[in-house]
Amino acid sequence: MKFENIRAVVFDLDGTLLNTLEDLANATNWALRHNGLPERTIDEVRRFVGNGVRRLIERAVPADTEAALLEQVFADFKIYYVSHCQDCTCLYDGIPEMLEQLKAGGYKMAIVSNKLQAGVDELYEFYFRETIEVAVGEREGIRRKPAPDMVETALKELGISADEAVYVGDSDVDLQTARNSGLACISVLWGFRDRDFLVEHGATCMVERPAEIVSLLNRQESQIDNL
Repeated sequence: MKFENIRAVVFDLDGTLLNTLEDLANATNWALRHNGLPERTIDEVRRFVGNGVRRLIERAVPADTEAALLEQVFADFKIYYVSHCQDCTCLYDGIPEMLEQLKAGGYKMAIVSNKLQAGVDELYEFYFRETIEVAVGEREGIRRKPAPDMVETALKELGISADEAVYVGDSDVDLQTARNSGLACISVLWGFRDRDFLVEHGATCMVERPAEIVSLLNRQESQIDNL
């Protein structure tokens, strides 16, 4: 697959640029344990992520949890996670080199994440300040992905139109977000969802290594078996 006239790349964060799963699981289980609720396995948390941390907690608590207790678990999660979001989190292999190459190639870049804006800001400052211009997290007045609001906000801040950008993510939510925003989507295979799941949800362009994104955007013939 070739991409024409692309000037910007919009990245998902968790499962795409950063492996955040262990910290998300630890924060979830701390909040559950703190409120006397059963904990979840890391594979369960992997399935729960993608629609924002509130939805993560709604999925993590038992089905019969009262609303007030759910709100307390959510509040405890937020307090813990903001202070512990870098305990185990790390960049996926090849991400720093990919970002540097894209920057050198003149591409503008943004992050859009359903993570709370405070968490996005802390991770952005630590990992991405030198390469990525814009980072949009969950904030008041902007609907979460898969609504197009976050992408539209990022593109406006970059000064880029939708037909000049491509979206990169690891999940079904990212595929939906790209469609709702009018962007082509590159799905990564090192994140929280596997190839079969992504194909089932409409993925047509997938990469196994970050360097392949650079090759695609440099308009080189892709040797990837997309299906």
